Amino acid sequence: QVQLVESGGGLVQAGGSLRLSCAASGGIFTFSMYGMGWFRQAPGKGREFVATIAKSGATTYYADSVKGRFTISRDNAKSAAYLQMNSLKPEDTARYYCAAGRIFGISSNNYDYWGQGAQVTVSS
Repeated sequence: QVQLVESGGGLVQAGGSLRLSCAASGGIFTFSMYGMGWFRQAPGKGREFVATIAKSGATTYYADSVKGRFTISRDNAKSAAYLQMNSLKPEDTARYYCAAGRIFGISSNNYDYWGQGAQVTVSS
């Protein structure tokens, strides 16, 4: 089955930038077959949609809270997805999860595979 591994998390000051990467692998695997998404979860809160991108990369959607600051992208040749985060705010602090599904979308129900997550902490 598909396996996803996030990297690039860490501690950053408010206003700073960070780029998360998601590497996909697993047996016979065609990365371009999957839509990709990024979600985040803070302690005591539910999982929140952040961004999603279609299989070809032609279509993207963002949560209002990150629109204009975050950019989702993918490189099908490298079987990787990315989340570029700029102008970070303390409210962005959360564990960020990469997800893959047959259909891209804003709902976690669209996704079949999930990574372990990467912690992002934004200090004031």
